[in-house]
Amino acid sequence: MNRFALFTLILAGALTAQENQLTPAEKSDGWKLLFNGNDMSGWDDPRQKNPAGDAWTLDDGCLKAHANPKITEDLFTQDTFGDFELVFDWRISTGGNSGVKYRIQDHVFLRSGHIGRFEDLVNLSLRDRRTDRPAKGQDYVIGFEYQILDNARNSDARAGLSHTAGALYDMVPPERDATRPVGEFNHSRIVLKGNHVEQWLNNVKVVDADLDAQAVKDHIAKRWSANSPVYNLLAGQPKHACPISLQNHGDEVWFRNIKIRAIP
Repeated sequence: MNRFALFTLILAGALTAQENQLTPAEKSDGWKLLFNGNDMSGWDDPRQKNPAGDAWTLDDGCLKAHANPKITEDLFTQDTFGDFELVFDWRISTGGNSGVKYRIQDHVFLRSGHIGRFEDLVNLSLRDRRTDRPAKGQDYVIGFEYQILDNARNSDARAGLSHTAGALYDMVPPERDATRPVGEFNHSRIVLKGNHVEQWLNNVKVVDADLDAQAVKDHIAKRWSANSPVYNLLAGQPKHACPISLQNHGDEVWFRNIKIRAIP
């Protein structure tokens, strides 16, 4: 092996070793590592449930969502958070869709055999909850979402800018498209204090909004209908200390370097 090849190998190893770690400065500033790169410590691991979930796995120092799992479900932190600053890196598959959900109010397994609008099914499932964990199905999460998307190839982008990467999903569009090419990792940041949220993408602030603004409530009502269970949860936000979840939307996506800092 020549010297250049040896140097490249050592450098690659050093860069890999730096992933999923806190720097001394981050530790001093109160940051907490949410993923250690080796296992699902600190996360509600669906693989340990009965029946076992197949939506999430570990892959090369990342938390990875499986495509088309039998049980479509998010990966939740075991801890809950009020006001916080969260950073994470993500890489989406070609044509993929995912997200990070926060200020989560509830989640529910959807009932089977329903024909009609998806939103009506979610509201029905909240009113008449399943009492079992199905071997196949979807656990839907009611919360605010930092959208992750392949803007060029996923059809959800055609629904409007509030469905594109970096958006406060279906509520506030990003100021601009700051994504890197599909296949590369993006760096994201969420700053939530009270009802004010900033969403950043690759060091660009793409969303600056209030979760309780009338315009946001109007978007919630337009999708879910006013006074529906989901509207009441999102508009009222009875829970402020909530878990954070990584979304499995049926596509492959990778997450790493997930860190959080509580805001007093």
